Amino acid sequence: MEKTGARRWWALGALSVALLAVGLDLTVLNIALPTLAVDLHASTGTLQWFADAYTLVLAATLLPAGVLGDRYGRRRMLLFALALFGAASAVCAWAPSAGALIAARAVLGLAAAFLLPLSMSVLPVMFTEAERPRAIGIWATANMIGIPIGPIVGGLLLEHYWWGSVFLINIPMAAIGILAVATLVPESRSSTRQPLDLPGTLTSGIALLGVTYGVIRAGEHGWGEAGTLISLLIGVVFAAIFVVTQRRSAHPLVDLALFRSKGFTWGTVLATVVSFAMFGMLFALPQYFQSVNGASTLITGLRLLPMIGGMLIGVRIADRVVRRAGDKVVVAIGFGLMAAGLALGTATTTATGYGLTATWLALMGAGLGFAMPTAMNAAMSPLSAERGGVGSALLMALRQVGGAIGVAVLGAVLGAVYRGGLELTGLSTAIAAPVRDSVNTGVASAEKLGSARLLDTVRVAFTHGMDAMLWVSAGLAALGVLIAVLFLPASSATMKALDGPPAAQPESTARPTEPEHEPRGVPR
Repeated sequence: MEKTGARRWWALGALSVALLAVGLDLTVLNIALPTLAVDLHASTGTLQWFADAYTLVLAATLLPAGVLGDRYGRRRMLLFALALFGAASAVCAWAPSAGALIAARAVLGLAAAFLLPLSMSVLPVMFTEAERPRAIGIWATANMIGIPIGPIVGGLLLEHYWWGSVFLINIPMAAIGILAVATLVPESRSSTRQPLDLPGTLTSGIALLGVTYGVIRAGEHGWGEAGTLISLLIGVVFAAIFVVTQRRSAHPLVDLALFRSKGFTWGTVLATVVSFAMFGMLFALPQYFQSVNGASTLITGLRLLPMIGGMLIGVRIADRVVRRAGDKVVVAIGFGLMAAGLALGTATTTATGYGLTATWLALMGAGLGFAMPTAMNAAMSPLSAERGGVGSALLMALRQVGGAIGVAVLGAVLGAVYRGGLELTGLSTAIAAPVRDSVNTGVASAEKLGSARLLDTVRVAFTHGMDAMLWVSAGLAALGVLIAVLFLPASSATMKALDGPPAAQPESTARPTEPEHEPRGVPR
């Protein structure tokens, strides 16, 4: 039993390494964009597609990926995804053109769409209910920590190697994941082979694609732009069609009865709120460090370390507190810490020292460590092993959309306050237009003109915009406290008693198909 227990945790550790690569891939590319623009002759629009190709394919294919894992075996699909992730990373590294890189990034997004939900859906199979909060804490930390580490790793690699090196780091991580999954993770799948819901797969993919692309486009062109509105409308219409078809389908892609469970519904809502606030903050802060403080890309990444430290400490403390106080209390504390950190961040000025920034980042990180893993465990607890893949995929899809909306909405707040705070009297339209466009082009224009006054107004305006954005995020985190207190069940252990038996759980349970690897706690 001891050996089996150790094998489970080693398997989780290896999966976490692979997840770290997925998180890194969301941000590591940002550091290489200036180099890619020159080497691949990429326009601004093309640079945007380097990032968006990954995000859009990931969002659109999460749900069918989860279903395929439930149907054909989660370990089998994880091995496929890890191999695909490694191969696509190699193609990205040696892409000869911008088009080839965009295509390879799309394949990376497809691989990530399998990795994220299926690596989470095997946790209920591998760990007992008492062990699962700790396991999900490790999983969530690996998933989150790669995002702020991306700029650090990217900065270090680009100082010594060519731009393709930022993708090559994925290959050994994928290899470690393949070895661990093949030898340590038991196979599990749904015991009933339901027909694949093709209408549900199609409508959900179009809905997620439409909403995600619309939100991304809104960040570039504004919410009133025709392309933005059309994309969002398509997403909303197909989401409505998806809900209708799921209610009428004999074998739905997603059993909507899952949302009768308070644990799943409010755990998912709270995990999405965390993504909204975190991605919005990570969008603004690197620009503040680089354009306002003049830090390099490497220093920018290093200045995010207090958030990582706070996150690791928060996860460790939350793992102990949740056993005594329950999910509701821990998640509320987490959102309270996030709100306090974000509110403290609103005191930032152009003259603020790094000490204040490090303090509020550490508070924010600790709040993330408390709130995110516990909220995700609350969402996962009502799921049977039978439908763990699609349930995890639904949670991941909503988090993905929440993160994209967070960047767009909070970016719009920042942009509106920034443009409103600029003093551009006496400047020609040719000079004023790029200054209004972004703080990066504003600083570049001011330095090109040698105008200290313009440089000062650009930096002050951006800082005010970031402060306004942080106030919105702090308010959202405070709302998270309220939601947790009012709606989240006290603890995952009592969730079934509070919610009643969720209709989404079939009577049969998924079981590993390879008993020799079976960990304790697997339902039989």
